[in-house]
Amino acid sequence: MKHRPVQDVSSLPDLAFGPRMTTWWGTLGFCAVEGAGFAMAIGAYLYLVFINGQWPLSAPPPDLLWSGVFTLLLLASLWPNHLAGKGAKAQDLPKVRRTLVIMSLSGVALLGIRVFEFYGLHVRWDQNAYGSIVWLLLGLHTLHVLTDLGDTIVLTVLMFTRHGRGKRFSDVEDNAFYWNFVVITWLPIYVLLYWLPRM
Repeated sequence: MKHRPVQDVSSLPDLAFGPRMTTWWGTLGFCAVEGAGFAMAIGAYLYLVFINGQWPLSAPPPDLLWSGVFTLLLLASLWPNHLAGKGAKAQDLPKVRRTLVIMSLSGVALLGIRVFEFYGLHVRWDQNAYGSIVWLLLGLHTLHVLTDLGDTIVLTVLMFTRHGRGKRFSDVEDNAFYWNFVVITWLPIYVLLYWLPRM
């Protein structure tokens, strides 16, 4: 009869951060897939710019006010997001609670600003190819903001309950990692939608 070697792993830690967690790799894969989706949509936008002599089609360029406010707030959110990830690694519950509340409020504010941004596009989604691709790009990014906001709110609530310990800190760090992706993907979209038509 063969014996299988058995090792007691009960002393190993039940949480880790960054690449040592499987959820981090899952989030990285998620970012890669979504990044490819953004790249295809950006490619479609650039293709439409290339084949059309006039751009944008039958509409003035989108307003800069609300998109500028959105971009500034999005960039400003990187600081509390960084503090949330740092606090999570240190398992500093008060800091994590504070920064998650700030991030939740930032997400709500960003979605409110995005509503005004849609009104400033000067084109309907079904008006022409320009309207369709602009609404698609803005809609895709809005969906990412909304997704991360939902995750942030859930984590915020959990951190104020008895579940605010252990693996939840790793989840907060993972959420902060994803928010960085949301911010980074917005920057090329912002340039394409709001500045390229003015060049």
